[in-house]
Amino acid sequence: MQGKNEQRAGLLSGIAAYGLWGVVPLFWPLLKPSGAIEILAHRMVWSLGVVAIALLALRRWSWIGELVRQPRKLALITVAAAVITVNWGLYIWSVNNGHVVEASLGYFINPLVTIAMGVLLLGERLRPVQWVAVGTGVAAVLVLAIGYGQPPWISLVLAFSFATYGLMKKKVNMGGLESLTAETAVLFVPALGYLVWLGTQGDSTFTSEGAGHAALLAGTGLVTAVPLILFGAAAIRVPLSTLGLLQYLAPVFQFILGILYFHEAMPAERWAGFGLVWLALTLLTWDALRTSRRTRAQALAARLAAAIPAAPATSAAPPGTGAPASDPHSNPASKIIT
Repeated sequence: MQGKNEQRAGLLSGIAAYGLWGVVPLFWPLLKPSGAIEILAHRMVWSLGVVAIALLALRRWSWIGELVRQPRKLALITVAAAVITVNWGLYIWSVNNGHVVEASLGYFINPLVTIAMGVLLLGERLRPVQWVAVGTGVAAVLVLAIGYGQPPWISLVLAFSFATYGLMKKKVNMGGLESLTAETAVLFVPALGYLVWLGTQGDSTFTSEGAGHAALLAGTGLVTAVPLILFGAAAIRVPLSTLGLLQYLAPVFQFILGILYFHEAMPAERWAGFGLVWLALTLLTWDALRTSRRTRAQALAARLAAAIPAAPATSAAPPGTGAPASDPHSNPASKIIT
């Protein structure tokens, strides 16, 4: 019962995390007249405060000393911080400038870009269905490029920057809260410096737009940290295949908001491009579920094989022959394994 409760809590945490990421386009317009860079800088500064409080409450500080003594990890975290800055900044700009649908496409494409990076950079091998999915994704980008009259740069930059961020996170191999703390610590000084400079120029909206606006800018720390904390809670409680399915909630919500709330145009060629992307993601999901079931079946077979004792000999060996009492090849466990 406890295991079921844990899994249910993890599932709800995952849904909440991706749901919050999906509806965050409703938040960024509230921060106008702040520009995207000012919002981004506040997001970096206030996020560090939120995660520092979380780490203090959880008493998880020991990793800091270990990290400081590992220059390679620090370099990877710096790269991760740089690419997530590009991703966050472009996403905020996209939402506040009428490109919510195109931004959602970037996060739909992201799994395909991640797979392509695995092949090109990590030497991973794709299954046939994955090759078809990636090819379908490339076709979708071509259709959208023809429809737009140019490549969908916003979508591509968002997809590639987030995929690169994921690659760096994989290499760093740190917990979500810890890695976010390290990344925001790297970003804190330049972000705070920019906000101070903006204030000296008289262009800061933090103090000029009233207390409500200042509170909203400070709230960017919670908007950043809370979904990541919920995601971390989900990641340790539900299977990876479940998280893989939940990740599509965010761009689905963003897409729906872009059409129904922000009233962005969806001409036929854009529908065609999105249709191809969704087809590619359907193929990926089907293949992932099929592979997950097969892996579980193989693991179950291996456990059964280990649990079945060797079969007793059907007849005693003739005296003096030195033959074993049982034939190892008669063990039914070996049949299961093979």
